[in-house]
Amino acid sequence: MENIPTSLQPRTSDNKLTIGVLALDIVWADKETNMNRVREYIGRYGCEIDLLVLPELFTTAFAQDIDVLPNIAENDNGPTINELRRLSKEYDMAIGGSYLAMTGKQFYNRGFILLPDGGDAFYNKRHLFGLSAESRLFTAGTELPAVVSFKGWRLALIVCYDLRFPVWCRRSDGNCQYDLLMVAANWPLSRSYAWEHLLIARAIENQAVVVGADRSGRDDFGEYDGMTRVYDCTGHEVDMVACDNMLTISKVSYDHLADMRRRWPMANDADRFCIL
Repeated sequence: MENIPTSLQPRTSDNKLTIGVLALDIVWADKETNMNRVREYIGRYGCEIDLLVLPELFTTAFAQDIDVLPNIAENDNGPTINELRRLSKEYDMAIGGSYLAMTGKQFYNRGFILLPDGGDAFYNKRHLFGLSAESRLFTAGTELPAVVSFKGWRLALIVCYDLRFPVWCRRSDGNCQYDLLMVAANWPLSRSYAWEHLLIARAIENQAVVVGADRSGRDDFGEYDGMTRVYDCTGHEVDMVACDNMLTISKVSYDHLADMRRRWPMANDADRFCIL
């Protein structure tokens, strides 16, 4: 990948989507610094991007101190989401990711998709990582990821560890009801082989574009650099252009997606199942 000026990155036509993935080097529990960096990147590149995908817990990273959590968690009308709503509207782009949420006395790793017309969808991470304190401190979600429509695409989002569970990533009626699946993650470099192959598998089996949005930098749990991935519905990696270090931009074609589904209508033969 090479750096090119944003003037060479026009927005795509109606049948394509320009995706920006910001592999933020998250400063632990410092919401102001992290949001300022997101705001800076959007200010530079927002007019060139249709969809911006942020990593898991992008304003806080993972916190396991029960005394810290109440001070940094927010609700869906807090400063984090409200600022992203403003930016989404100002730059006419959708934004997806996850943040540290609190409802009542319960904490959630909450995914979100925000649309410039004010539409939104929220999703509480279902699969909490049992080898960490996440499964003890956070509450698992119970609802399937929502699907929202944007520029002719159906978008869905899961969070990190959810990626390992293929049934959860399929729609319950066996059909490909989303066209693009975002995966907001803090997935360490030590498990990069699994990350890449699971993303590819989800793309192939769901005949969908899959966007792996991992953080960068390092924390107490590992290193994260260089793991942004975008795969088309055949499992092939989509070319990306690097801009300003942490941001990558790629373009995906709905025509290609629709053509592959017509030629290989595997969803028609999928198993029907019910998730309990």
